[in-house]
Amino acid sequence: MARRRGPVGPELLVEIDRQGDRPLHEQLERALREDIRSGRLRAGTRLPSTRGLAGELGVSRGVVSEAYGQLAAEGYLAIRQGAPVRVAATVRAPVLHGPGPSLVQTYGYHFHPGLPDLAGFPREAWLRSVRTALRTAPLNAIGYGDPRGALVLRETLAGYLARVRGTASDAEQMVVCAGFAAGFSLLCRVLHGQGVDRIAQEDPGWHTHRLIAEQAGLEIVPIPVDRDGIRIDALRDSDVPAVVVTPAHQFPTGAVLARDRRTALLEWAEQGDRLIIEDDYDSELRYAGAAVGALQGLAPERVVHLGSTSKRLAPGIRLGWMLLPSWLTWPVISAKAAEDGGSEIVGQLALADFTARGELERHLRRMRQRYRARREVLLRALARSVPRVGVSDSGAGLYELVELPSELDESALLAAAAKRDLGLEGLSLHRFAASGPPALVLGFANLSEPAIEHGVQLLAQAFGDVA
Repeated sequence: MARRRGPVGPELLVEIDRQGDRPLHEQLERALREDIRSGRLRAGTRLPSTRGLAGELGVSRGVVSEAYGQLAAEGYLAIRQGAPVRVAATVRAPVLHGPGPSLVQTYGYHFHPGLPDLAGFPREAWLRSVRTALRTAPLNAIGYGDPRGALVLRETLAGYLARVRGTASDAEQMVVCAGFAAGFSLLCRVLHGQGVDRIAQEDPGWHTHRLIAEQAGLEIVPIPVDRDGIRIDALRDSDVPAVVVTPAHQFPTGAVLARDRRTALLEWAEQGDRLIIEDDYDSELRYAGAAVGALQGLAPERVVHLGSTSKRLAPGIRLGWMLLPSWLTWPVISAKAAEDGGSEIVGQLALADFTARGELERHLRRMRQRYRARREVLLRALARSVPRVGVSDSGAGLYELVELPSELDESALLAAAAKRDLGLEGLSLHRFAASGPPALVLGFANLSEPAIEHGVQLLAQAFGDVA
């Protein structure tokens, strides 16, 4: 059997069996007909000339001409004098599988607690940084680089985090990753490989923490949270070697870890040679009250500090960072190098320029004002349309925890809202216990003020449906 790659399309093989019973032109037309029917050769696709294809297959030009002629007569090919041979425009390949549904649920109005204001993303400033990065980066910047990430970004972030978050930043102990989830997943796998089999998590706490840690093979130990943050007495009783916390703005309750508990948490880690994983997801978005410094700055050898651009800029940028204790730095770097060799470089260079020029801080100042205003609109709308709910006094972040009447069925309310094209997230998603007081985690950052008011009206209607 002669089998050669023909220039009839990308990655397309045409098979000719010189020892077969069928004439060569019939074999060729049959192969092309099947390729057209299957969709491998789509309508309008240009085919090689008779001379070109004959040369590729090692057959006479007449074999190809006869095959083309028959397929043109059947309507599969369009042949015109002086024009290339193409698959006929009228040919439509059968649709074997229609487009599947998106994995992302969409609603007309969605109180998504994890989305910043996407319309507020500073496109022009970011584009300027991307252009600057590509124009000024040395040639080797787009080669195989340091698995920790671009040095210019690590140095820029180290300075920014030390100044704004109070971290003990060292560019040598920083690893750039593709967002918080990627960094936390890598860290959990490294810890599991070092013999850690259990990790504590706040309860309620971000459900993705649990999913990532479990996928890495770790057992999750829930630790209750109250108005002062994670309960250190319960953490001591758990006898775990590591804990993941959100101390600056606990998700989803909004609590700030109290000063005495910060001290106790650090003592717990120091005395037991344990590790604290600090998820610093939205700390610069505090628009009421004093700023809360990072735990890592108080005990850099006991705390891994994780942050990202997801809440600060936009999730789709997929950039994050880890500040690591010295004893954990090399294992994480080695795992990162083996896993992907390092994160995407153009975005890193752009973020370095964007941060160095002060654009990140200017953006965050604008967003704090905007989020404060949107939260006030949400609270007023709730008080007017759904007065039976309770709200927290948190003045930070992208969402509000809304406590529902105790007799209300949270899951029924979510279903009623979905029927009205309203997306809501229940507190039960982030709780370990099978039951508990019903509540909603209402994100307001990615909704305009009129959309917030209309969304609350829909929420009130959903209340009426389940009352």
